[in-house]
Amino acid sequence: MATVLSVSGSPSAASRTARLLCHLDERLIAQGHEVIALDIRTLPAEALLGADFGHPAIVRATALFEQADGVVIGTPVYKAAYSGLLKSLLDLLPQYALAGKTVLPLATGGSTAHVLAIDYALRPVLASMGPAHITPGWFTLDKDITVGKDGTLTVAPGSAEALAQVTDQFSAALGGRTTLLAAAG
Repeated sequence: MATVLSVSGSPSAASRTARLLCHLDERLIAQGHEVIALDIRTLPAEALLGADFGHPAIVRATALFEQADGVVIGTPVYKAAYSGLLKSLLDLLPQYALAGKTVLPLATGGSTAHVLAIDYALRPVLASMGPAHITPGWFTLDKDITVGKDGTLTVAPGSAEALAQVTDQFSAALGGRTTLLAAAG
């Protein structure tokens, strides 16, 4: 199947966005895809903020984008836009780093006032990077994501269904076996 790069643009170590991505990664793996996680906050700040294109960590991150067939981009929404951390990495990638790839944009946030951040802030930047297809994205409210004391993630039923649907659409665009899982579940 396809290789998927799962990118977390959250600056927080206890990120709901990152946990939600891990949840979706598991679904993609079950559908036969290889998933590689990239947590941008683990990249060196001096390389990101100093626009050090040649820094080994940035070179490795760029190579991950090159190798991927599909990319899931997850970000918290701050001030009606995707995170500055995500922006700093996107700025360092080649102009057409998403050329020929299928992309799934996801966002999390505290208010429905930020729902359009995917379509009005993130999607245009991703589109400028040349993807073959940007599948419908999804915005999940923070209140719909619960992390238990043991670290288990629970997503509210309505959001969980919507996330499963957009993940399955993304997987199908990559050639995943979503029909088999739906029949088995």
